Amino acid sequence: MNLTAPPLAKPTRYRYGVLGFACSLSMITYLDRVCFGTVAGDIQREFGLSVTQKGMLFSAFALAYAVFEVPSGWLGDVFGPRKTLIRIVVWWSLFTALTGLIYPDMLGLSGAFAAMLFVRFFFGMGEAGAYPNIARAFHNWFPYEERGFAKGAVWMAGRFAGGITPLIVLALVFETGQGADKVVHWRHTFMLFGTLGVIWCGAFWWWFRDRPEQMAGVNQSEIDLIHGDEDHSPSISSVPWRKLLSSTNLWMLCLMYFCAAYGWYFNITYLPDYLKDNFDVTSGEKWSAQFWVRSLMTGMPLLLGSVACLVGGYLSDLFIKRTGNRKWGRRLFGVVGHSLCALCYAGAIFADTAWLFVFAISLAAFWNDMTMGAAWASCLDIGKKYSGIVSGCMNTVGNLGGAAAGVLTGTILQHFSTDMTPEGMRPGWVINFLIFGAVYVLATLFWLGFDPTKPVAPVTSAREPLAG
Repeated sequence: MNLTAPPLAKPTRYRYGVLGFACSLSMITYLDRVCFGTVAGDIQREFGLSVTQKGMLFSAFALAYAVFEVPSGWLGDVFGPRKTLIRIVVWWSLFTALTGLIYPDMLGLSGAFAAMLFVRFFFGMGEAGAYPNIARAFHNWFPYEERGFAKGAVWMAGRFAGGITPLIVLALVFETGQGADKVVHWRHTFMLFGTLGVIWCGAFWWWFRDRPEQMAGVNQSEIDLIHGDEDHSPSISSVPWRKLLSSTNLWMLCLMYFCAAYGWYFNITYLPDYLKDNFDVTSGEKWSAQFWVRSLMTGMPLLLGSVACLVGGYLSDLFIKRTGNRKWGRRLFGVVGHSLCALCYAGAIFADTAWLFVFAISLAAFWNDMTMGAAWASCLDIGKKYSGIVSGCMNTVGNLGGAAAGVLTGTILQHFSTDMTPEGMRPGWVINFLIFGAVYVLATLFWLGFDPTKPVAPVTSAREPLAG
């Protein structure tokens, strides 16, 4: 009689299918949000908006995105990411499409502005649930040692999509008429991008399941690899809100993300107009050399950042595997990335050519995004079965930073001159870039106060100890 146990089958890799869906969703979120920044100048002229009003449209999205992060994360933790993601993607896809259906001729300038403000707010409400529910799905599907890479890959996909969105939008937008009668047709791009979200929902509903043991084809080896000794209860019956909201560790993470988002939002809001107003970088004739240059310049920060997202997440996981030090495996990349980002924004003040400025801003985006894998993996590290809520908390506070940046940047520009002084400075923009650099210094300090080995709720796993 042969008493030797049969060898275990190699783990299947269905979790990378989950990663594929998460990356594609991340790309759609950035297509939808960066599209607005690309045509914001055309919308401002057509709707007769002031700089401050345009900033309010940027902030309406960021404010709603921030407010509804935690509720959306809670829904994912309680009801599962599958049902929650389907609902929110359909929701924001609807309001993406509605963006193109607002006409000043029908509503008047003030009515059209109010309608656009309304649509932008409800669009942000929908997109708020994407990344917290991706985080919850990753908690269910990925082992601890692969989470930094997985989160980095998701942000790489989003940043890459954001980087190529200006090219896609400028290729789709067309003009009719001449001079004062010229009409810029940008509306159909929002309808097209809204349709993509609905298509994604159909494929996701058919394939994805909340937990690996619910999916046919996932073998026991992959389930064991994913679960380890960690608590992977299917859902939560109650949330220790007081314990979560009184966690100093969580607040360090949230305040860090506030600072990071404040500086980064420039790339998807004011960058196209900055290049046009300060360096006369316009799109020119479609498919001309000028068209490609403008597309590359506006997309470069996100394209370079997409590489950093993946590299930073991979290196964070590698550092932990090689050293066993979980605390500095996350913290190190935040400290280095955000401190160098602050220097790049300070350097951007002295850029006297468009390419030099884009180089400085793109380097800032690169170093900021080196922290993304570590930051979002930290939400899973300290959140565990409350990962959706913790991710929602971090993204809520972060996007409050984005909302503040949209309004404050526009207000500073409105009240301080943007004309060049004899010294080659533009006071309004100098003030803004100094603020961007300062908030990244604060972000570095918050990273030093954060410990990813201290969960927000009691540890239920022997695999994830309290100490690094």
